[in-house]
Amino acid sequence: MALLIQRLLLVIFFMFSFYISNAQNPIKVKFIGNCGLHLTDGDTNIYVDFPYVSGAYGYMKYNPLQIDSIKNNALFLFTHKHKDHYSKKIVKSILKKKNVQSFTQWKSQKLVKYFESVPNITIEVFKTKHRFSLRHKSYLITWNGKRIYLSGDTEDSKTIGSIQNIDWAFLPPWILDDAKEKNIKIDANKIGVYHLYPSEIESAIEEWGDKIYYSAD
Repeated sequence: MALLIQRLLLVIFFMFSFYISNAQNPIKVKFIGNCGLHLTDGDTNIYVDFPYVSGAYGYMKYNPLQIDSIKNNALFLFTHKHKDHYSKKIVKSILKKKNVQSFTQWKSQKLVKYFESVPNITIEVFKTKHRFSLRHKSYLITWNGKRIYLSGDTEDSKTIGSIQNIDWAFLPPWILDDAKEKNIKIDANKIGVYHLYPSEIESAIEEWGDKIYYSAD
């Protein structure tokens, strides 16, 4: 019973979004599932690795209302096109309905150019390795002076190890394992560990505690 209550409290805690604050508009980051995030400053809305196919490959499911809540004129940003990160069917259905711009890992040059017209945001694109994908990209977004690193599924920690002064780094657990094995320092003020199988949540909480992101409203 104690374990059940503890897990329930953790679920409730992680239902709430968190903020990256500064003198300008704070950036609100909401975890959706897997590597899916919604980032906003109240004006610009960026969805990372979402929408994906709910429950794909045994990974996390999400409430269908998450699709309905996608903001108009948002930006979709994908690290790669595996089903646990991307749904072609859902993206296609939303593009015209909500006037969304979508950028996959194949459109990184267009992505950088697009951000040139977005105030207070720049993006750096990194070609990173994922053994199950022909092309995979990780991203560093600088937004209102805050630096947010989005790893995706890459297994190699060398890229994030080469970046300094990160405010928030969102990483799968195997990146932390790889960095520890190779003695690579991750220079981030805060780290969010995401992309877990439901069966991994309990052991991940024991290892990384409040760094874990596994539940959304």
